[in-house]
Amino acid sequence: MPGNSTIEMDEDTLAFFKNTTASYLISSIYIIVTVVSLTSNGMALWLLLFRTSPKTPTIIFMINLTLSDLAMSTVLPFQIYYLLAGYNWTLGSWSCTLLTVVFYANMYCSILTMTAISIERYLGIVKPMIFREIREKTSYAVVLCSLMWAVVLGILYPLERADLLYEVKELDINTCFDVIRMDQLPSIFHWAALFSVMFLFLFLIPLIVTIFCYVSIICKLVKDDYSSQQKGKIIRLAIIVLFVFVVCFAPNNILLIVHAVSRLFYKKSYYMAYKLSLSLSCINSCLDPFIFYFACKEFRRKLRKMLNMTTLSGADTHVPLNEDLYSMRSQPEEEVLSFSQNGT
Repeated sequence: MPGNSTIEMDEDTLAFFKNTTASYLISSIYIIVTVVSLTSNGMALWLLLFRTSPKTPTIIFMINLTLSDLAMSTVLPFQIYYLLAGYNWTLGSWSCTLLTVVFYANMYCSILTMTAISIERYLGIVKPMIFREIREKTSYAVVLCSLMWAVVLGILYPLERADLLYEVKELDINTCFDVIRMDQLPSIFHWAALFSVMFLFLFLIPLIVTIFCYVSIICKLVKDDYSSQQKGKIIRLAIIVLFVFVVCFAPNNILLIVHAVSRLFYKKSYYMAYKLSLSLSCINSCLDPFIFYFACKEFRRKLRKMLNMTTLSGADTHVPLNEDLYSMRSQPEEEVLSFSQNGT
C-alpha cells in the first residue's frame, strides 16, 4: 500500500482520471510508438552493429541512442496497461519506479546523445583540426555514453529511491507518478533541486549547445563549396533534431515543472497537458532513425542496400566511400589540411 499523506485532489485531475477518451487517445499513441520504435530501432541496431563499419564515435552515439529507444519501447506496454486500467497501477511500487526512471532516462539520454552528435558534426565541419586525433578513437565515445547514463541515473536517483505510488481514495485507484506529493522526497528543497537540475542540465543547456552547433554548421556550409545536395542533407538533419527538441522534449520538460510547482504549492494541476506532453516525448524514438539516415552516410548506404534501393543520392555518389560526409573523419590528412586552409 502506498504511503500517502493527506492531499486534496483537485477536480480537474479527478476529471482527467475519469476521462476514458483521453486514456484511449494516449494509449493509441503509445501503441503506435511501440510498434514503430521496436521495428525501426531494431532494424537500425542490426545495421549499426553488424553492417556498419568502421565503428566511428558517431556510430557509437547512434547505437547508444538506439538502445535507449528500445529500452523505452519495452516498458511502454506497461504504461498502456496502466492507462487502460483507469490509471490504476497494480504491479507494485518497484515496477512503478522502474517505469518512471526508464521513461525519463530515455528522454534525457536521447537529448544528451543528440547533443553529442551535434558537437561531432560541429567539430568535423567547422573545426576539423580540433581534437582530430581523439575523434579517431571510439573509446572516448564509449566512455562518454557511459558517463551520460551515469549522470542521468545519478540525477534521477531521488526518484529511484522514492515511493511514486499514490492512492486516490475518491476513485479507489493507485496512480504511478501522476499525483506528486510533498513527502515523496525529504523536503521542498529536494524537489526544487531535482527539477532545476533536470531542466537546466539535461534539457536547456543541451538545447542551446545543439542550436549553436547546427547554426554554425549551416553558416559554414553556406560559405564553403559544398553541393546543394550535401547542404540539403545537413539542413534536414538539423531540422529533424531541432523538431525533436521543440516538439517532443520541450513541452514535457516545461510542463513537468509547471505541473509540479502548481501541484505542490498552489494545489492546482496541469495534469492533462502534462500527460499529453509525456506521450509526445515518446515520439522521439520513432524519429531517431531519420537522424541516423541523415547523420551517417554508411548507415544510409546499408539501409538503401537492404531495402534494394541501389541508387544513391548525388551527394553520396560524389563522396568517396571511406569518407564521412559531415565529420570528414575518414579523410586523408592532406585533404583535411587543404579543407581547413581553404575554409579559413
